[in-house]
Parts: sequence; C-alpha cells; structure tokens
Amino acid sequence: MSDSKSFELILLHITGNDRPGVTAALSQILAKYDATILDIGQADIHHTLALGILIRTESSVSGNLMKDLLFRAGELDVNIRFSPVKIDEYENWVSLQGKDRWIITILGRKIKAATIAAVSDVVASLDMNIDSIKRLTGRMPLNDETSLTRSCVQVSVRGNLIDKDEMQKQFMKIATEHDADISLQEDTMFRRARRLVCFDMDSTLIRTEVIDELADRAGVGNEVRAITESAMRGEIDFNESFTRRVALLKGLDESVMKDIAENLPITEGVDRMMSTLKRMGFKTAILSGGFTYFGNYLKQKFGFDYVYANELEIVDGKLTGKHTGDIVDGKRKAELLRLLAQVENIDIKQTIAVGDGANDLPMLSTAGLGIAFHAKPKVKATADQSISTMGLDGILYFLGFKDSLIS
Repeated sequence: MSDSKSFELILLHITGNDRPGVTAALSQILAKYDATILDIGQADIHHTLALGILIRTESSVSGNLMKDLLFRAGELDVNIRFSPVKIDEYENWVSLQGKDRWIITILGRKIKAATIAAVSDVVASLDMNIDSIKRLTGRMPLNDETSLTRSCVQVSVRGNLIDKDEMQKQFMKIATEHDADISLQEDTMFRRARRLVCFDMDSTLIRTEVIDELADRAGVGNEVRAITESAMRGEIDFNESFTRRVALLKGLDESVMKDIAENLPITEGVDRMMSTLKRMGFKTAILSGGFTYFGNYLKQKFGFDYVYANELEIVDGKLTGKHTGDIVDGKRKAELLRLLAQVENIDIKQTIAVGDGANDLPMLSTAGLGIAFHAKPKVKATADQSISTMGLDGILYFLGFKDSLIS
C-alpha cells in the first residue's frame, strides 16, 4: 500500500477488574482521535475483564492516543498494553474470513483441561484456527459432587476442513477417553435455523422399552427379550420381531397400559428440553417403533406436536396379539421425517432426529442433524453426533443455546 506509513494498526489489550463504563470510557478516547475499530472482543471471567480492540489510527496522532489511553486506564484501575500489527499480518487474517467456519461443542458432567487440550491439538494439527471459545452452561459448583451437573463449551474454528470424517473420528476417540461428548457441525444458515426435532421414544424419551414392560405384565418377559436379542444380532428383521413379540401379548388387559404409562421412567432433561423447544417455536414429533398409546401419553404430558407409532389391536378390553396399520420401522421413520418437513414447509437440513437403536439410523442419516442418544455402539459409531454423558437437554447445547435461554 502506497500510504502504509500514514497509518498504524495497533492491538489494544485491556485487563483488570471488570466494572461498568470501562469500554465506554476507552472507546470515547478512540473516537476523539477518529480511530477505526477493525476488530473487538470482550469477555468477563470471574469478574476479570479481558478486552481486545484492533484499531487503525493515523500515525501523526498515535502517540497522543496511546498516552491518553494509558492515563485513562490508570484512572479506571485496568491494565493496557499495545501491540503493533503488520499490514501483511492483518491482510492474512482478513483472508481467513472466506474459509469455512465450524462449531465444536464439548459436553460433559465436567470438562477438564485435558479434554480442551486434546480437542485444540486436533484443530491445530489440521491447520485450523480457533476464533472464539465460550461457555454455554452456568457456573460450576465446587462442592456438589452428587448432582447431575452440566458443563458445555462451544469452540468456533475457521479453516478448510479437508477430511471431516477423520476429524470426527479423532473427536470420538477423545470423547471416549475423556468421558465427554464432542459435536462437530459446519456453521451454516441451516444450523442456526433448525425448526423440527423428531424423537424415538423407547430408551430415548423414556428409560425403558414399553414392550418389555407389557411382556412382564403378561408373564412372557423372557420370551419377548429373547426375540429382541435375536433381532439385535441380525437373525430376524424388525418387522418379524415386532410381530412375534406383539403376538405374545395376547389376552393382556387394556388397563395395564394405563398403569404402565403413568409410571414411565422419563429420561433426564426431557421437561427442560421440551419447555425450551416449545418456547423457541420448534415443532416436535415422536417417531417410534413402540406404541401409540404411550406416545400420546407423552404428547399430552410434554406437548409434542406429532406422534407416529404402532397401534395395538384391542377387542373387549383385551389385547388381541395383533397390530393395526403399517409397522413403524426404520424406513418408515425416515419417511415420516421427510413428510413432516414438507408439512411444516422446511428444508430437510433444518430437521433434527434423536434415537438410540439401529432402527433409528435411517432417520438419523436423513435429518440435517442426527444425534445418537445413549446409543448402542454400532449406532453411536455410525451417527454424526452423539450424547452419552447427560440427559436429553444436552441437545440444546448442540443448538448453541446458553443456560440463560433454557427454561
């Protein structure tokens, strides 16, 4: 640049005890000398201010500007130091703005320095740059070892990610070693505009398999579980296993279903998650290989918008051992997800699917964001994202919500 000697680029580092008016007072001095703010960032950590301001100022006034800033900082009882920035360094920084931006969410009961170090090392090894780090959860208690604490840090990184699968593979290894959940999402307009969340029911919204509960009441618990295990081993498909298990429920009194529904073990975080999603205008659905009766109970209790599950045939107050309508299997769940996206007039990339089993994989892979929740190893390894350390309200952090926005 021909006029490069007529101006200077200076990075201001301001630290000290946080107090009202610091940013305003220093900005007024910058305004007095007609400085241009090229970048600014501020954080407050335990009442300690960390403020950075990158400015462009005319060389003829830079000395007086820094002198006035030093004097005012002394009055405010904060420290200020100045670092000159070379023009080519600034232009290189600007060039990074065109690169892709990614969001890494680190989630766990507690987040240790070793986890941050491991994630940061992966980012650096792929020649990507960390733009910002912020905590989404509230302040951690020191003496509450027994409570179900939540800790979440969101890291924004920028760079050309050549192999996303490899990065996720490394993050999965770190998550396993450090008892954490790590999500990697491209920071696109769709990530900030999710509108529909679809959930599996059994072992996701509730901590049980309803068909097992029914089987125990019918005295056929062992037989039903044996069929389930056979299906899990791939010896029979979902539809066959479903039909055989339902047949074993023949003769069970309808009243048993009401008793089971009223005593369902609800998964941690469902109430907190649902109240927040509803307040934020999300549509929610239950897409389950379980039974409509229990899905409707949860719909009424928590306010889900849609329920699609299997209907048990009941005659004279007794289960007949048959079902009515099509079976909601993995393929059907994915179809229903697409259908609901059309009904709500949203792009499929604006959808989220959450489930734990192999029959959830089709909808997890179809959704814009698929989350394996406390899932079987095969499902967790296949899904793009997973949560294993806490309740369903952990989904809210994957969406970027801070505790201050969560009900």
